[in-house]
Amino acid sequence: MKKLITLTDVTAGYEGRPQISGVTLAVNKGDFIGIVGPNGGGKTTLLKVLLKLIPTMSGKVEYWCNGTPAERIAIGYLPQFSNIDRDFPIYVLDTVMQGLNSRKPLFSRFTTHHRQLAVKALESLEVADLARRPIKALSGGQLQRVLLARAIVSHPDVLVLDEPNTYIDQTSQELMMSHIRQLSSSCAIIMVSHDTEHLRDMASTIVEVNERVTLLPH
Repeated sequence: MKKLITLTDVTAGYEGRPQISGVTLAVNKGDFIGIVGPNGGGKTTLLKVLLKLIPTMSGKVEYWCNGTPAERIAIGYLPQFSNIDRDFPIYVLDTVMQGLNSRKPLFSRFTTHHRQLAVKALESLEVADLARRPIKALSGGQLQRVLLARAIVSHPDVLVLDEPNTYIDQTSQELMMSHIRQLSSSCAIIMVSHDTEHLRDMASTIVEVNERVTLLPH
């Protein structure tokens, strides 16, 4: 089994206060890991550790490429809806191209090729017609699909989703789950959700995070 990310006895948190403790977890190619747990239990902290957005207090986070340790791998990230500034003056196509920042030199401009990749990502999620709109003009469901396009435009090895169905209507939720199900054939997925019904239907593994990580029967 091809490993992509490993956490070994990881403790992490904020201002010296642990939010997760003693976590050991492996993310392998083809995995769909569902994450559940109470609010404040450490779910988002775990995602930030996996993404190396915050340091660990102890333990080790490693990325892997072809069986050897790697400095980085391609990871797409869809943060919680509430963390998005919808008033920021940016258009949909430019938002999606942000997902390609790691593919170009710092301070250089996006190329025609980058724009083509962004359009293809939007097309795959059926929102290419929104490319020239400002994000503040989008509905909640439209914005989530645009942000998902940003997360997948680099063709990531791992896709990390933090409550992708929050604050959107039922029809948009079903569309998101359909797209995520399709994406699971091309990359490993780690998804936090309170929708246990969808998780049990889609995930290969479900873990509960409440300071510690517990594998749930599935």
